[in-house]
Amino acid sequence: MAKQHAPGFLKIVADAKARVAECTVDDVVARRARGEAFVLVDVREESEFAAGHAAGAIHIGKGVIERDIEAKVPDPATPLVLYCGGGFRSALAADALQKMGYTNVISMDGGWRAWTEKGLPVEK
Repeated sequence: MAKQHAPGFLKIVADAKARVAECTVDDVVARRARGEAFVLVDVREESEFAAGHAAGAIHIGKGVIERDIEAKVPDPATPLVLYCGGGFRSALAADALQKMGYTNVISMDGGWRAWTEKGLPVEK
């Protein structure tokens, strides 16, 4: 069952999504199949990442992404695909990175839930 989110949270997510590009899990799989270079970033909590994450993803939690992104991904033109549990936190994080000058940021709609539902590779 999907989590019920508070109206205020949904309002800021909708606001961020108005400015953020989104893709699907299938889009990410297709990009990988074409050999496109991008960084897959899991923005979930550390405990969520440790329990399992998309194969090849790096972890930068939403709570620290603005602080840590420049050390892990110094080039603001680097293609980034962010994901979370379902696509809300990743949209907020993508919006923040765009405000910091990152120019090629996409939020993966469906997030971890869609990734695992498709049986795609995971790591622990």
